[in-house]
Amino acid sequence: MKITSVKSVTASNVTKGVPRNYVFVKIETDEGITGWGESTLGPLAVATLVDEFGALLVGEDPAQIEKHWQTLYYYQHSLRGGAIQMSAISGIEIALWDIKGQALGVPIYELLGGKIRDQLWCYGRWDGLTPDDAVERAEEFTSQGITALKGDPFEHHGLFIDRESEKLALEKMRRVREHVGDDVELIVEVHGRLSTSDAIRLGLAFEEYRPFMYEEPVPPENLEALKKVSDSINIPIATGERLYTKWDYAELFPLQAVALIQPDIVQAGGMMELKKIAAMAEAHYVGFQPHNPYGPICTVASLHLDACTPNFLIQEGGLDSWYQDAVIGDFPRQKNGYLPLPEGTGLGIAIDEDWVAHNPWNEDGVWTFTPGAIAPRQQIAWP
Repeated sequence: MKITSVKSVTASNVTKGVPRNYVFVKIETDEGITGWGESTLGPLAVATLVDEFGALLVGEDPAQIEKHWQTLYYYQHSLRGGAIQMSAISGIEIALWDIKGQALGVPIYELLGGKIRDQLWCYGRWDGLTPDDAVERAEEFTSQGITALKGDPFEHHGLFIDRESEKLALEKMRRVREHVGDDVELIVEVHGRLSTSDAIRLGLAFEEYRPFMYEEPVPPENLEALKKVSDSINIPIATGERLYTKWDYAELFPLQAVALIQPDIVQAGGMMELKKIAAMAEAHYVGFQPHNPYGPICTVASLHLDACTPNFLIQEGGLDSWYQDAVIGDFPRQKNGYLPLPEGTGLGIAIDEDWVAHNPWNEDGVWTFTPGAIAPRQQIAWP
């Protein structure tokens, strides 16, 4: 079998009134098998790089996944390891696994060690502009049987939180915990928008509500700051959505600063790279919970990996209703707080190109979230 075409496929979808863009990858072969991946990051530059990388793979054997990963990673000396390159590689790599699974007649998780679980714990959200909004959103998900929720309660701009925003964040957490009781796990998401001292003070204040984890309390560039937060509070720390390779994680794990990691399968190198990262985490007694706010392939690829990863704990996302509209095949639907394993060979789904035709790339599409859905990330309003 030979690769005949690798191309990016761009689309958009309006979520909570905000248009967001997606980059998918389509790989065709001379035996009629087509594989799909996803490279969503935000910039259209990712699609450009997918197409450039794709030209290198035409005529190659799609089964040689590790070889192709290495070729693309070392393609240019100065490009190596950044978000755009790793996102392009991720989408291509996922599509290659899709082809391999289809060719062999098995789901991808069977090629990565085989399943060790039949269902995958997942979480909803508890965000909201006000405490009442946060409670309402929490109820939206718990009424569906979901037993874990994540929310970013912060409405401040920049790295240093003001007193009123701090009080509001704590009140949201208090109200949501009071509403859902002690049997629902609550995750506090920060998006790396607190200084070290603020993250410690707020972490200590959150402790009485027993958060399941404290996600990205400080920016990801300074691991020593993360270590200081971890040493100062009694809440499990998570990070990793902006770490892109196993080499990034090799610097993190020896610090013993995190309890969970959250690499993104469409940005951190794809399925095998995340499998390697998860194994490194396992050796450091760290849990694995993939980041997943993007498109349907991001979810399904993550589920295949979750199924065969011993230290998997919980899965983000996968609950958006539009995913089924965007794909051919049955998209996994949660029941009682768990997502089922994907069915079928390869990924088990394909992007519906008719849906793509009706949902083209939107020049106004953004990955800046609206306040109250997920608070602004690192946006600074200069006086």
